Formats: sequence, C-alpha cells, structure tokens
Amino acid sequence: MNAATLAAVALSLFSAVAYAAAAVAQERLASRNADAGIRRLLATGAWWGSVLLNAGGALLHVVALKYGPLTVVQPLGALTLVAAVPLGARVAGRRVSAREWRGTALTLLGLAAILVTASGPAPDHILSLPEALAVASTTMILIGVLARPGARPGLRHASASGIASGVASALTQTVTVAATDSSGPLLGWQVIGVALLVAAFAAGGLILSQTAYRGGLGGPLALVTLANPGAAAVIGLTLLGERLQGGAAGLLLALVGAGLAGWGVVTLSRATPALVPETVAEPVLDAVPVSPRRIVIPSSASAAASVLDDEEHPVASVLALEAHPAPVEPSLMPRQPSQPGHLTSL
Repeated sequence: MNAATLAAVALSLFSAVAYAAAAVAQERLASRNADAGIRRLLATGAWWGSVLLNAGGALLHVVALKYGPLTVVQPLGALTLVAAVPLGARVAGRRVSAREWRGTALTLLGLAAILVTASGPAPDHILSLPEALAVASTTMILIGVLARPGARPGLRHASASGIASGVASALTQTVTVAATDSSGPLLGWQVIGVALLVAAFAAGGLILSQTAYRGGLGGPLALVTLANPGAAAVIGLTLLGERLQGGAAGLLLALVGAGLAGWGVVTLSRATPALVPETVAEPVLDAVPVSPRRIVIPSSASAAASVLDDEEHPVASVLALEAHPAPVEPSLMPRQPSQPGHLTSL
C-alpha cells in the first residue's frame, strides 16, 4: 500500500469518526428536544457543533478522494457505523452488545480484504464533461425507476439514495482532481459543470434517504450504506481506469470482503440496544392506597420516529435512545368532596 493510499485511508477514518460523532450529538439533541422547532435548534450550541462535525467529515472525505481511488475511499464510509457503536454506547452509559461486536468485526474484516485488493495509486484520470453528463443521465434514469410509486418504497428509495450519493462522490473526485491540477484553470467549464451535478445528486440523495427511513431504519440503512460504494466502484472500474490487485484471486477476495462487510453493515443496522426498565411509583392521595410498582418501558419505535423527525444522519439506528419515564397518571378512584379520606362507593 503506497503513501497516497495510506493518506486516503487515514483521512477516511477521521471522516467516519467525525460523521459518527455528529450522529451521536444529533441523536442526543433530538431525544432531549423532540418537540423543539428549527428556531430553537438554531439557538442551540450542540446543534451547531453537530453541523461543524458533519462539515468536517465531508471535507475530510473530499480530501481523501484526492489521494485514494474510489474503490478504497467509498467502502470506508461503512466505518461511520463502526465508530458510532462505541461512541453511542459511551454517551448512553451502556455496554456494546454482542451483536454489535459481531457486526463490527465482520465489517472491519470485509473492509480489510477490500483494501488489500483495491489499493492503488493516487487518482489522476478524471471524467470528461461528456462522460460526467452520461453518468448523470444514466443515474437519473435509474433513480426514476427506483423512486416510482409501488410496493416497498423504503428499500427502493434507499437504493436510489445510495446510488445518488455514490455518483456524487465519484463526480466530487473529478472536481477535486481537476481543480487542483496546476496545468488547467481552477474554475473551468468542466469543474463548474460537474460541481453543479455534485450538488444536485448530493441533495437528491439526502431527500431520498429521508423518505426511505419513514418505514423503519434497518433495511433502508443497510441498502444506503452498501449501494453508495457499489455505485462509486462501478464508475471507478469502468471509467476511471481503477483496477483490483491480484487478478482473479484478487477479484475473489474483493467479492468475499464485500460480502463480509455487507453482512456486518446489515448486522449493525439492525442492532437495537435494549432499554433499561424504570420503576415509577403511583402518586399517594390521602386515603387512596398506593398501587404496586410497575415497569415502564418506553416505545423504541416512537423514540426512533422522534429522532428521524429532527436529525439528518442515518446512523442513529445503532445508537442508544435515551429512556424517558412515562407521565404519571392520577388515580381513577376520586374522593368525595364532603367526606375526605373516604372512597366513593362502587
């Protein structure tokens, strides 16, 4: 593995940690301010902190695309899920579950196999403007097919979101390499045109991901995470001259690694930490006997829904949602006003 690839791997690692930390901050903020409006969030320092973390993660990802091939940088995006597991457990004061450890191990093992076969020199070939337009047209047609009305829209929209994000990253690499090339103009027509396509596909991927998560996070989150590097790898291998190392054996190892990483991602996306039951005592009213202590377990589905309404990053499914005690309900046996201490007759 050369120095450029090592730099891309290191930058991707820091990018994943920044994205994971932003997801943790957004999840905690959303769980504590479920009914807060946008104005209240804009006045919250924690919200701006998460915005800065997301921006830092995006910037590190862009720089990583300058030094590493798409077949290396894009699969490392799955490290966001891996980094979110210990961060979320630490903030929530819980232990990492066995299922989360299993998903983390599978993901890391698969990514290691991909790195061995996909390592290559720093990218120097970029998409021409006609090639970028052809990729954009093909992608829009594919997204239109996946986003059409019909059954299981969550999974189809998740696939479309991952493809849009992967294509946006591939086009971003073209913009980054072309803009930093001293032999050409900094803001030529190629750079400006491809940059506009990047903005369009990045925004479209975000909108599609938000609609995909309405029916749940597990399956859609896994598809978004896997479709993203898949789309970028197709562009890198077919149009950018990227190659896998080791010939047929390298290709087989890469496929095995992709399978293991995909298995790990699916395991992590379905890992839901168990909530700790809380005991809540009923209120004491004069002569009304106290009812036995009861176990209150908040609904994880409603909690996850409240998070999705406020946060923008899909990693919240692997984070611990804070348990909130249910509101105290008054006794259903009222007292007679004229005779305090006596219950009404049944």
